[in-house]
Amino acid sequence: MFIKICANTNLADAQLAVELGADAVGFVFAPSKRRMTLEQAGSIARLLPSSVEKVGVFATDDPYEVEHFMAASALTVAQLHNEFDQGMVQALSGEFGGKLKIIQAVSYEVNATEREAADARFETTLRAVLAEPAIWAVLLDAAKGGVSGGLGTTFDWAHVAPIVRRVYESAQDGKHELPKLILAGGLHAENVGKAIAEFAPWGVDVASGVEAAPGRKDPAKLKAFIAAAR
Repeated sequence: MFIKICANTNLADAQLAVELGADAVGFVFAPSKRRMTLEQAGSIARLLPSSVEKVGVFATDDPYEVEHFMAASALTVAQLHNEFDQGMVQALSGEFGGKLKIIQAVSYEVNATEREAADARFETTLRAVLAEPAIWAVLLDAAKGGVSGGLGTTFDWAHVAPIVRRVYESAQDGKHELPKLILAGGLHAENVGKAIAEFAPWGVDVASGVEAAPGRKDPAKLKAFIAAAR
């Protein structure tokens, strides 16, 4: 199980995550209590092992901003939390010769007033993302009022998992390897096992579920989460 510990704000937390077995650490550049500057994230990322993915989390429609951050740091993965923009993804991938790992977030609206319509939009977006060869992984997250990422909110796994399975199965056309599935949204040590059982994802992503306070990890929660996810 690929484990990503997101929203790191200091070297000690990032190093502890790696020591405990995390496969990736994330740094948030989008508006957030955990927002980092390029210099802050770069100084931490450069001190981490090359075997660990260093993920930059962005919520911008400007591919050149993402390109600048990725080129000027030791980050290895770009995670996009904007509305899926195929042109942006392809432009970003092209700037790095197709070698940049790109995670596209696809959010499930938990407070939709029209559930059927919201589900249809979610499925349409997921299908479009899976059809894009430049996407390395899809991150499933929860959204409230169109806002996603760092909410610490779960969504109805039993309802959403069948939709995701159906879309993945129908997208297998043999033309390209489908993006990996990473599950996020309100995960913590007590529920990650159930989430994995529902979705059978390739990876899981956590931020607030292993924190003592926004931007500061709780060592005990971090250790428990990684053990439960493995």
